[in-house]
Amino acid sequence: MTSAPLPELATVSLERDGHVVLIGLNRPHKRNAFDRAMLADLSRAYALLESDDSLRAGVLFAHGDHFTGGLDLVDVGPNIARGELAFPEGGRDPWRLDGSWTTPLIAVTHGRCMTLGIELLLAADIRIAAAGTRFTQLEVQRGIYPFGGATIRLPREAGWGNAMRWLLTGDEFDAAEAHRIGLVQEVVADATAALARARDIAHTIAERAAPLGVRATLASAQLARSHGEDAAIERLRPDVMALLASEDAAEGVQSFIERRQAHFQGR
Repeated sequence: MTSAPLPELATVSLERDGHVVLIGLNRPHKRNAFDRAMLADLSRAYALLESDDSLRAGVLFAHGDHFTGGLDLVDVGPNIARGELAFPEGGRDPWRLDGSWTTPLIAVTHGRCMTLGIELLLAADIRIAAAGTRFTQLEVQRGIYPFGGATIRLPREAGWGNAMRWLLTGDEFDAAEAHRIGLVQEVVADATAALARARDIAHTIAERAAPLGVRATLASAQLARSHGEDAAIERLRPDVMALLASEDAAEGVQSFIERRQAHFQGR
């Protein structure tokens, strides 16, 4: 399959690495704070991740010293107040709150991870943090509240008490606490190591796992979360029967017989 050239975005870098796309927040002179342009660029990047069939995983990271300082409220605030925070045509919600998502995303954080940054992590499927990362969900200290999914996702991921401890106070916490409550799955030495670890995980998914199986796994987990266990249980056997009829399933069996790594095509 021939891969299409990646678009050039002003505030988000895109790099293709085999079947993985690296999505880099690239406004370091503003601590990667999100203005309207950057929200639109991430929306476009996420749309690419979901629409390009040659991509099997994505990695979200940040250039510079910090993951993000959150929203640039001077630029974005008036639009939020007017209810006019629209995304570009063909784009996807940067908070990943719009419908289903079929391509795994690994997020990497370092430096300061504030407000929107925590919500971007919660929207990802797997999260890695550098040891020195400092987290703050401080909207309540600015007279508002988190509206990008933290009030929904953090209680689910961390438990009610752990979530409310940080959502209701806006206090700062460290990477060890983020790991304890399940906000991140791994903590590594520094930003370079964190990005390398995320790329390793992304390539494991992209190169060793069957794309149809990965998508079915995400779909089943998302169905259970959104519509309950019974809805997901109802789909287990029909969906696995469909997968067993695929070329990838045949390749998986053959690779087992021949004691070699499978080469999946997503068919």
